[in-house]
Amino acid sequence: MSSQDVLKNASTLASYNVLLQVMFRVLTFLLNAFTLRFVSKELIGVVNVRLTLLYSTLVFLSREAFRKACLSGSDGGKHNWRQLINLLWLTLPLGALLGAMLAAVWLWLLEAPDPQAVPFYGPGVVLFALAGVQELLAEPLWVLAQAHMFVRLKVVAESLAMLAKCSMTVVLVVSAREWGLYIFSAAHLVYTGVLVLCYAVYFLRFLPSKEATERNFPLRNIGDLMPHTVNGEPLLDWTMARLTWSFFKQSFLKQILTEGERYVMTFLNVLSFGDQGVYDIVNNLGSMVARFIFLPIEESFYIFFAKVLERGRDVKSQKQEDVGVAADVLQCLLKLVLVIGLIIAVFGYAYSGLALDIYGGSLLSSGAGPSLLQCYSCYVLLLAVNGVTECFVFAAMSQEEVDKYNLVMLALSASFLFLSYMLTWWAGSVGFILANCLNMALRITHSVVYIRRYFLSSPWKPLRGLLPSPLLCLALAVSAAVTVVSESVFCCDGGWLLRSVHISVGAVCLLFVLGAVLLTETQLIVFVRTQLLPQYRKKHA
Repeated sequence: MSSQDVLKNASTLASYNVLLQVMFRVLTFLLNAFTLRFVSKELIGVVNVRLTLLYSTLVFLSREAFRKACLSGSDGGKHNWRQLINLLWLTLPLGALLGAMLAAVWLWLLEAPDPQAVPFYGPGVVLFALAGVQELLAEPLWVLAQAHMFVRLKVVAESLAMLAKCSMTVVLVVSAREWGLYIFSAAHLVYTGVLVLCYAVYFLRFLPSKEATERNFPLRNIGDLMPHTVNGEPLLDWTMARLTWSFFKQSFLKQILTEGERYVMTFLNVLSFGDQGVYDIVNNLGSMVARFIFLPIEESFYIFFAKVLERGRDVKSQKQEDVGVAADVLQCLLKLVLVIGLIIAVFGYAYSGLALDIYGGSLLSSGAGPSLLQCYSCYVLLLAVNGVTECFVFAAMSQEEVDKYNLVMLALSASFLFLSYMLTWWAGSVGFILANCLNMALRITHSVVYIRRYFLSSPWKPLRGLLPSPLLCLALAVSAAVTVVSESVFCCDGGWLLRSVHISVGAVCLLFVLGAVLLTETQLIVFVRTQLLPQYRKKHA
């Protein structure tokens, strides 16, 4: 396969993955909104935090190292695939061992929830662990599919599995809500079962086909998918096995850093199960904005900066025209995400309670839910600015600077875990968001210092993009005051008529803010019209 073919297939796979993530987020969003009307927040907390952590820890530690090693430098033909298949089947006994160990910890070392609020906790733990082991049955097939760029298989398999899971959850929640954790455990078993079935059926049909022969596929029949030796070859590729062991040692740290919040909640008992459920829902709700709006901007313009700038070289030694374009784009991007982030922060404060009431009813709108979403609205602003500053910094840094920054990130991640525990002990579930805000502020500070030093000897000052116009600041301040007063007067116990008045007040204030943007941020408007909108139209033409 030529490099151009690999690039084309990789781009297609990336597009499908983005589509898949959007679909999963939307389905999860709708499923949570539905189930919140039927089950307790304690049950949601146990499922979305504790049992999901059990499942993700088991699956990640069992397969991540094998995936990285077996896909390293693989174009589908360089490796001895029979030996790799043998190696990949080790994920199953490893997963069974980890599942037994983790289930024992979850059952006997962690505090068990109240059986009245969360029935069938013990069977739920065992079934979630079993679902993780069941998913590992498809691991050799998943790696084969990825290595040979079967780009549609993953999308179809995971889409069908997710639809089956959602359908099972809805049916059981409506008809048998007294089953408690059995509902979500059964749905998760259905998800992993359908996933394994889709991969198995595909390869059962593909291996004997003419297409497999024409593509010179390295495996010829179903027996080749099972662990075995051929012609006295070693059972395993020991070079690949040693590489897998290296990745396996790294995976522990990566998992702890990725799921740090859930580990703090699960092992340190800083929040009740109900508060964990509310926090997880609000966190997922707030992160949708960042993923749908800011992440595509970061990913697209990282590629732009990486192509325009010469990594590791100072401004004076590069083409001044290219540097000037990069500086102008960075300034406009900073202004764009700043404006969007400020609007979300201002209006999120006054409309968090209403949004949660519409989404989840009194279960979310009472208690800490509105405060959590209000804080998360401010956190979104920091997320937006950090995404753009870091995408520039990572494109401009030399390899040595990137390596040094990885150590900084490690230290920041460790400090985040400590801050999460301390601030949650002090402020409850809001403490997790405060810890995230502090962590993000430190990362922004590092990036801003780097950008300022990078352009210090040049006439360009892209950090001016972080300074909104005075009229915009005034419009935001007035809108914040008016919407807060509107919330206290009209929302949210007076029925839908008063809620409609509150929404109308927000709409008028939003138009006022957008008018201020149109009048004062002319460079930003030109950038959006000439750069972002044409790209959007091309993608949807």
